[in-house]
Amino acid sequence: MSAAGAEALAECLFKLDPERRVILAIAGAPGSGKSTLAEGLVADLNAREPGCAALLPMDGFHYDDLHLVPAGLRPRKGAPETFDVGGLRQMLARLRARDEDAVAVPVFDRDIEIARAGARLIPRAVRIVVAEGNYLLLDRAPWDSLRPLFDVTAMIEVPEAVLRARLTGRWVRHGLSPAEIAQKLDGNDLPNGRLVASASVPADVVLRQTA
Repeated sequence: MSAAGAEALAECLFKLDPERRVILAIAGAPGSGKSTLAEGLVADLNAREPGCAALLPMDGFHYDDLHLVPAGLRPRKGAPETFDVGGLRQMLARLRARDEDAVAVPVFDRDIEIARAGARLIPRAVRIVVAEGNYLLLDRAPWDSLRPLFDVTAMIEVPEAVLRARLTGRWVRHGLSPAEIAQKLDGNDLPNGRLVASASVPADVVLRQTA
């Protein structure tokens, strides 16, 4: 991710009305760097204005394996149908309303593949919420119901060869075998990435990577 692109996004957010809460959506394929960008952006915003920004990861709304396994969806975990979109929509609506002292949001723990409920608090004082996730801009129901809740949208575009290399490294670090990695990549991650690229609405800001 270019520093200039992230800087431009931060400048865009600071130009919006400081008296109301702003929600930014960052979308992109698995392995595109959404989390890295979002975390860095929140840190940058808070360095400029302490306490002004907070992070809302879409991954916190994964369905649990207690549902996915009997539903036959465990091998597709991370695909659009494995998320609680309604729960995410209600959370975004609560955050937009800004009428609570704080809102507790879930955070996905990748080490144990479980979403931890109430793992992060977003206080009322926060005026910029950075939401990040693969399907935030997906142009199909029920995902398209999220769009009215976003003030600014961004898409990260990365060549598939780069995604493959990054995702391979991710699953190696998690101790998967070559066969398991091949299944993850070609059976789930890369098809999900192609869906994001082909079926998302245009974003306000596009950030392109080539390596």
